[in-house]
Amino acid sequence: MDLTVKFPGDLRVDAEYGPFTIPTNQDGTVPPPFALFLASIGTCAGIYVLAFCRQRSIPTDGMLITQKMDFDPATQMIKTLTLDIALPAGFPEKYREAVIRAADQCAVKKHLLDPPTIRIETHYS
Repeated sequence: MDLTVKFPGDLRVDAEYGPFTIPTNQDGTVPPPFALFLASIGTCAGIYVLAFCRQRSIPTDGMLITQKMDFDPATQMIKTLTLDIALPAGFPEKYREAVIRAADQCAVKKHLLDPPTIRIETHYS
């Protein structure tokens, strides 16, 4: 499936993916593209954690993932990204390492570790 990027005006740049429109801009009214990139990592891990818990009937009330980014001041690039899973009271200790392995299955993370080739082309419409 392709993703289409459109320019609806002002500083907006929207992505259309299937039936969804994902708005972005740089004026602070919706997330900028880099925030969506960062959110895709944490939410992807969250999907795997949620599936893990649901398969075992483990409640996720009070569970959250905090994503911490350590930036290199010289390059302003992220050096280290940490996903800290806050387990709620009563979370079974026997699943503590397993929930980490579940989060580690995130497809976004896997693509960052083995990135695709990105080509940029042009054509006239």
